[in-house]
Amino acid sequence: MLKVGLTGGIGAGKSAVAQRLVQRGAILIDSDVLAREVVAAGTDGQAEVVAAFGQEILGADGELDRPALGAKIFGDPAARRHLETIIHPRVRAGAAEMLSSAAPDAIVVNDVPLLVETGIAATFHLVIVVEADTDRRIRRLVETRGMTEEQATARIAAQADDAVRRAAADVVITNNTGFDELDARIEDLWTTRLLPYEENVRLKRHAPHERALHVVPSDPTWPEQAERVIARIRHALGGEAEVSHIGSTAVPGLPAKDLLDLMLAVPTLDDADKAAEALARAGLPQREGEWFDNARGVPGKTWPKRLHGNADPGRSVNLHVRVTGSPGWRFALLMRDHLRADTAARDGYAAAKERWAAQHSDVESYADAKEPWFDAEADAAQSWAEATGWQAAG
Repeated sequence: MLKVGLTGGIGAGKSAVAQRLVQRGAILIDSDVLAREVVAAGTDGQAEVVAAFGQEILGADGELDRPALGAKIFGDPAARRHLETIIHPRVRAGAAEMLSSAAPDAIVVNDVPLLVETGIAATFHLVIVVEADTDRRIRRLVETRGMTEEQATARIAAQADDAVRRAAADVVITNNTGFDELDARIEDLWTTRLLPYEENVRLKRHAPHERALHVVPSDPTWPEQAERVIARIRHALGGEAEVSHIGSTAVPGLPAKDLLDLMLAVPTLDDADKAAEALARAGLPQREGEWFDNARGVPGKTWPKRLHGNADPGRSVNLHVRVTGSPGWRFALLMRDHLRADTAARDGYAAAKERWAAQHSDVESYADAKEPWFDAEADAAQSWAEATGWQAAG
């Protein structure tokens, strides 16, 4: 199934987005609802909260007096963290139970207000962040939740800021206008990204790469985008997985195809094959065929590897799985670091890319045209490595 994380600051309109996804067929796991259920009257969760914060946080109806509890933890990080240690594990258990009962072709949306703060973004195939202007959020909180402007401002300030959430977002939905525009945005997201993404994950296939050639100016967010995919890979394989951002999108200022090249280093190709199923479940299925690296002068001429692609149609990725120490592994890191350090070499490559793009309209012929340059770069990068004492590191 496709697992989607949905988050946003208080008052941004996250619930409106969730409602529209459910209308289109998504299954919603609402962490706020679960958080209330796990501390409802008679639960062990409520008993633990009362033991920690006192009988005065109970209302006459036996439910938690949330304003009273909020007064105890607001402005007290230690108290808030203690409350979270009681609630969050129970919420995660409830979410896991709902997830296990979902159909294999489901799109499951997890509405998690503190998704960024709790560091769980990498557990989802896709993260959607809803944001709105601060003054609009304050107005919504005053009008719909009865807060004063001071209370609304304080609640907003207590959460992660927009820049932090945006760094975790695969999709940002700005909710400053009316419902018609929001509906159109959700419909486009559902039909062009979420539905094909789910099908690709279920069928263990990568989204097709564009065959027409488009070299675009350097995007300063490429490294940030790469880190999100890398975090998912590490979550799928274990936190110690050695994954690197390589290729042109890893070199600041270098134009490139809008395709992230990543590299997973493994001890052997048997280890690569053992990791294939976990990578597929994470949305990075193995690409069919035999794949090899040009060894750039090393006897044998080619070196085998595995190649995976991204099931997400909204973010093209090539994940090269290479044996640590192999010529392909070393050259990928060396070329990246050389071009980062040597601006003349980087600019020369950029100029050559412009010429090749003008001469070739498809990806295959463009790639073939670059091969002589790569041979020369291998020599230049090796000279630079010897002069600087460079050592390969992800």
